[in-house]
Amino acid sequence: MRLGKALSGIAVGAALAVASSACSVPGDNAAQGANTVVDGPVKIGFSQATQQSPFYVALTDAAKAEAQAQGNEFFYADANGDVTKQNNDVQDLITRGINVLVINPVDPMGVTPSLTAAEAAGIKVVTVDRPVESGAAAFVGRDNKAMGQLVGKAAVETLGPSGGKIIQIQGDAGGAVARDRGEGFKTAVSAQPNIAVVDGPYADYTRSKAVTAMQDLLQAHPDLKAVYAQNDDMALGALQVLTENHRKDVKVFGVDGLMEAVRAIAAGDQYIATALNDPNAEGQLAVQTAVKAARGESVPEFVDAGTSLVNKSNAQALVGESTFAATK
Repeated sequence: MRLGKALSGIAVGAALAVASSACSVPGDNAAQGANTVVDGPVKIGFSQATQQSPFYVALTDAAKAEAQAQGNEFFYADANGDVTKQNNDVQDLITRGINVLVINPVDPMGVTPSLTAAEAAGIKVVTVDRPVESGAAAFVGRDNKAMGQLVGKAAVETLGPSGGKIIQIQGDAGGAVARDRGEGFKTAVSAQPNIAVVDGPYADYTRSKAVTAMQDLLQAHPDLKAVYAQNDDMALGALQVLTENHRKDVKVFGVDGLMEAVRAIAAGDQYIATALNDPNAEGQLAVQTAVKAARGESVPEFVDAGTSLVNKSNAQALVGESTFAATK
C-alpha cells in the first residue's frame, strides 16, 4: 500500500481533530426501527473506549464527520476507560433508537452485555480498533501482529549483530491489541539471538503512565539499548524520560504513526520507527462499514485499514504531506 494513499485519511482529519464529539438529538420515533433494514438516514451509535488519547480523539472525530457527510445521525458516548460505564452507555444508545452500533471496547470480554443487548434489539455491531471474539458483524482495524513485526524488523536492523536489551512498555492487560503487537514484535526480533526483550508494565496506552514506568525501568535496566512501546503516545513518554536523563544512546520504537512521533523520527536519530495506524481512515471505514450493515448489505468480518513502516527514509515526506492536528 502506498504511504501517500494510506495518509489520505490523515489529511481529511486535519479539520476534524477538535473538541470531543457531541451527540445528535434523536427524533420522536427513536425507539422504533432498530430491527429493520434502514433505507433512509442511519442512526449510528458510537461507543468509544476513551478520549484520553489523541489517537482516539481523531478516530472519533473522523467517524462523526463521515457519518454526517453521508447525512446520517451520530450518537456518541465516551466510556472513559470504564467497561461498566461502556455497557451502560450502550444501553442508553439502544434506547435512543440507533440502527447500528460501532464500539471500541474497553475490554473485549467485558462488553459482552453490550453485544447481547444489541443482538436482542436486532442491532448490528461493528467493532473498531479492538476486536471481540464473537457478537460483531465486522471488525475494522489493522493486523496488529503485522504492525509489531514491522517495528521488530526495524529494531533488529537498528541494533545490528551486537543486539542488546529491549524494554517493552505494554498497552492494556488482556487486550488483543497489546497481545498481538507484543507477539508480532517478539517474533521479528527472535531472528536475532543477541536481542533480549524484557516486558515492562502496562501503561494503558497513555503517556503519563509510560513516563512513570520508564523512570523506574531506566533505573532497573541501565544497560538497555532500546524501548519498544505498543503505541506512540507511550513511546513519546519513554523518549521524554530518556531525554531528561541524557540517554540519547537508547533507541525508541512505537506504533500508530502519530504525527508527533513522525516529526521526532524525521528530526532526530533516537526515535527510529513506528507502524502507521491512521485513526482518520479507521474512523471513516468504521462508519462506512456500519452503514452497509444497517442497510442489510454484506460486510466482511475483517476490514483491514492497512499499515506501513514509518522511518527516517519517509518521515519527512509524511510531515510535509500531512496536516493531522490531533497531536499538536
